[in-house]
Amino acid sequence: MTQKRSRTPSRIGGLADRMLKAVDRSAAAAEEIHRKVANLPLKVLEQFDSLEGPVRDIREIQNRSIGAVYGAVHDVNHEVMHFAEELLDGRAARRKARPRKKAVKTKTVKKVVKAKKAVRETDRA
Repeated sequence: MTQKRSRTPSRIGGLADRMLKAVDRSAAAAEEIHRKVANLPLKVLEQFDSLEGPVRDIREIQNRSIGAVYGAVHDVNHEVMHFAEELLDGRAARRKARPRKKAVKTKTVKKVVKAKKAVRETDRA
């Protein structure tokens, strides 16, 4: 008969850490592929001298937008990990006792909002 292993906090914490790393690696790989695919049409347009400036601007906006999206994925992943650690450590009860703070926009959210505005302005032009 096989003995069932217990789920100790260190084992669960190790599992959570492996999951964090796996999601981070997957998001980084997806971001790299996204950037390469998004650059393909820009490489074709770069061949036209008259489009050099606009293509450079589009690439910059595109890179900021892609970076902001995947930065947010990484940030959320790390926040989930911290929350899971709190739950595993039994800190969740103390956290509930504290008054909730008003939500504050993170740098990543601000970057996404700024990139969206830049895209809209480019679309209008």
